[in-house]
Amino acid sequence: MKNLKLTKNALVAVFFATAMSFSLTSCDDDDDDVTPVSPAPTGNVIISGNITSDVTWTKDKVYQLASRVAVVDGVTLTIQAGTVIKGEAGSGANATALVIARGGKLMANGTAQEPIIFTSIADEIKSGQIASPNLDPTLQGLWGGVIILGKAPCSLSGGIPQTNIEGIPESDPNGLYGGSIANDNSGVIRYISIRHGGANIGEGNEINGLTLGGVGSGTVIENVEVIANVDDGIEWFGGTVSVTNAIVWNSGDDALDTDQAWAGTMDNFVVICGSNTDHALEIDGPEGPFRDGHTLRNGTIKGSNVAELADFRDGAQGTFENIYFTGFPSPATSNGRGDFSLSNRNNTTNTTDNFTNGVLIFNNLEVTLPASTTLSSVFKSGTDAHASEVAFAAKTVGADLSQFSGWSWTAVSGQLDF
Repeated sequence: MKNLKLTKNALVAVFFATAMSFSLTSCDDDDDDVTPVSPAPTGNVIISGNITSDVTWTKDKVYQLASRVAVVDGVTLTIQAGTVIKGEAGSGANATALVIARGGKLMANGTAQEPIIFTSIADEIKSGQIASPNLDPTLQGLWGGVIILGKAPCSLSGGIPQTNIEGIPESDPNGLYGGSIANDNSGVIRYISIRHGGANIGEGNEINGLTLGGVGSGTVIENVEVIANVDDGIEWFGGTVSVTNAIVWNSGDDALDTDQAWAGTMDNFVVICGSNTDHALEIDGPEGPFRDGHTLRNGTIKGSNVAELADFRDGAQGTFENIYFTGFPSPATSNGRGDFSLSNRNNTTNTTDNFTNGVLIFNNLEVTLPASTTLSSVFKSGTDAHASEVAFAAKTVGADLSQFSGWSWTAVSGQLDF
């Protein structure tokens, strides 16, 4: 697990809260399914095992994930606005996460006044608070993350219709995603903040903050924030779902990662790279015969001294427009970091061919460059033709930052005061 920097108080909180949980669950006849018990002495409701009947989590309680918890096929989990959910520490098969399996639904309809917060058990935050009172927004890997799986089309290797999502052991049948239902509905996700996740389930295999595998267009995802995740902030694996108003701050790998011919739209987004962020955007192409592309538009991306703007790989396709970049290093002085590249791997030219043939499209990209840096040294392979250098005050594209005011930790901490 990389970049796990816990304070002494946070370590004590993780140990104490995790230790307290083991005697506070009650099992039914199925060892895989555990019914939530009454609130623990700490006031938390311990959740361990799969959710097999409709249930509502309310804001007057804190829900503590003690294991990987799946909402199974045909079941709906409703989370009331203002509710706080906390994951225990764990790695490998014991990594904690909330999984919405194919056919399950998450109705998490937070509001700007009362967002729903997923965080670590070490976090002392309570309902009604936005900023953590004790954890730094760079702390990563304290629990797993949120995984939504659906039945929408994905471009999978070999043309298979479904497969297991990364971050969940292959032995878990609730980890399957993919199918043929483009308008599949996994529920409603509004005003949600996901923090301090990315627990490692195996070598080089961490859970993303928000994983969307084969999620269909019938699903509503609006106003989502991911902070301090070890792996990617948000990653799409195929599917057709669209996302509106999203923030990723301090991701450990890529901020936004797309794979397997995701065919939705990301509209109005902010990326703030951290000290370990690799790419702000990592865009991968289809893996199987199914071809489709997605759209990213109206984005503001603030770099760090180690991050890259974007990497388009393995036959990437789609439309990327009205995006503003600032705060990245010069590739000439950072060992090639700070660039916007088209990658042709495995002796192919499929990414640059898609760009040439109008399958990979860029429009209205703006950037504030570091001193003595040229546009063509940052925007590679001719993509500079679709980019322009601007002073910060002169930018004309980017996100509507007002959409994140009040409800997001990123905004209330001043990180959006560009």
